[in-house]
Amino acid sequence: MPNTLKNSVISAFVGLGGMLASIASAQAADKVSYGTNWLAQAEHGGFYQAVADGTYAKHGLDVTIVQGGPNAANSALLISGKIDFYMGGPQGEISAVEQGIPLVDVAAIFQKDPQVLIAHPDAGIEKFEDLAKLKTLFLGKDGYLTYFEWMKANFKGFKDEQYKPYNFSPAPFLADKESAQQGYLTSEPYEIQKQAGFEPKVFLLADNGYSPYSTMITTTQTMIDSKPDVVQRFVDASIEGWYNYLYGDNTKANELIKKDNPEMTDGQIAYSIAKMKEYGIIESGDSLDKGIGCLTDAHYKAFFDEMVAIKVFKPGTDYTKAFTTKFVCKSTGMAMKK
Repeated sequence: MPNTLKNSVISAFVGLGGMLASIASAQAADKVSYGTNWLAQAEHGGFYQAVADGTYAKHGLDVTIVQGGPNAANSALLISGKIDFYMGGPQGEISAVEQGIPLVDVAAIFQKDPQVLIAHPDAGIEKFEDLAKLKTLFLGKDGYLTYFEWMKANFKGFKDEQYKPYNFSPAPFLADKESAQQGYLTSEPYEIQKQAGFEPKVFLLADNGYSPYSTMITTTQTMIDSKPDVVQRFVDASIEGWYNYLYGDNTKANELIKKDNPEMTDGQIAYSIAKMKEYGIIESGDSLDKGIGCLTDAHYKAFFDEMVAIKVFKPGTDYTKAFTTKFVCKSTGMAMKK
């Protein structure tokens, strides 16, 4: 066989081999889905980043993000096996344990819950305890039953008479200087500043002793038992996605966020990222030296004990069934921080 023909045949086989390898690789990618707890936003950015920049694909995953929202039921989809992972939280998972539902937190992206109380800047409210002086606190039902009970148990002066239902509009708060309202660090203060033209006082509950994790990666015990490698790869890739989102080029991730949620703005995204960094929402506590996503028994137990004290959970509940530490606290992705 002439050399030129021989080389052509070899090149063809090499090319075919490469193509077949690519096809096999694509076929081998595990399809998984992750349901968020609200409409797409910067607070979900690391997951969108891992889709946009190919991090999930690099880990052999084909990931679909299932957007949450006011009419979504992604936690129910996880329970029924329609999605593989969900953006849960320890309260939901411990409640599931009490109901005999085997949901398990495998990573804690937010070391601090971004729940805040927001006050007027000229109402004499300088520290968290001062909020007890106000006549009105606009709170959602869940907040009234959980962190407001925690506030009453740990600070003097808070009382049920302050409570008024929060209707997800800042208008009642803006009309009453002797009031405060609930919100998320990364969103409501920005909207209030836009609407009212002033920067409100913001008090992060997590910086005053309220200790739940937030923005978890939650799955089922069945998934952990049957596909532990998929769980580990999803956790690792998501953590890498978060480092890239916070410290790399997040342009494509933000484009995906705005595609899923057309009402999202660049200004809101920038504000959210800045506040997550400023307050250590993602990077604080154990995650500083063990990596984003780290969760520990000690931290989980602290929240459980807080909730037992206000009778949200039963003291005999085995809270350790609600989480596992086997997939995190391995310094994954820390070298990517710039």
